[in-house]
Amino acid sequence: MSMASSGVEGGDKYRSYLSGEGEKNTKWKFGAPPSYDIVNKLFEEGRTKIWPPGSLEDEVQNLVKTWEMELFHKANLDDFKTLDPNKYTFSLNGRKGITLEEIGKLGGGYNPLLQTSLPENLRGYNPDKETAESSHKAFTTTFPRGFALEVLQVYSGPPEILYKFRHWGYMEGPFQGHAPTGELVEVYGMSIFTVDENKKIVKVEFFYDPGQLLGGLLKGEKLGTSSQETASSCPVLRSTG
Repeated sequence: MSMASSGVEGGDKYRSYLSGEGEKNTKWKFGAPPSYDIVNKLFEEGRTKIWPPGSLEDEVQNLVKTWEMELFHKANLDDFKTLDPNKYTFSLNGRKGITLEEIGKLGGGYNPLLQTSLPENLRGYNPDKETAESSHKAFTTTFPRGFALEVLQVYSGPPEILYKFRHWGYMEGPFQGHAPTGELVEVYGMSIFTVDENKKIVKVEFFYDPGQLLGGLLKGEKLGTSSQETASSCPVLRSTG
């Protein structure tokens, strides 16, 4: 079963559905399609696995990158190619699945991935107070070279794709009032993507420790509020994995 693959339907090397005829009417959240050149370089320099083109691992990795791109950058649900917006649900660490409409109410962006039951005064990042734009700005500021993603292992293929992943980046900008450390920040986890008979993602389940991410971002000394306000407006840096 073939899934979204590199260079297909107007993609870059690792993502589909970024440009071309099929995307000529796509509405982009930040005004234009994102460029992944910088994060692709980080990915190629830091990955621990190189999967053969066309292998299951390669196809899953490209599917995940394309899915992530669409969620972060496409403004209209009708423009999504990797998932079925009418069936799609997302769950984090065994929580009840939420729909795209409910994800929107959470603010979108990184907020669904950083849901927490911690009391507000103990939250290094509070998803209840962040919008999709403020969330995206926070992470693209702290990771100016992006937050790269690689698939480490695929345990089962479609329709239930179970895989292990690694996300990483270098904290080279401030985060929530904390100074950049320049250090590598890594996150490991597992995920299950369920696809339907039309090869569309209908359910995503993520399992990882958000503290692995936030712990690395809150190590720097506390700064004044002005430092966090500096964020790049260049669309080339508005990229994730």
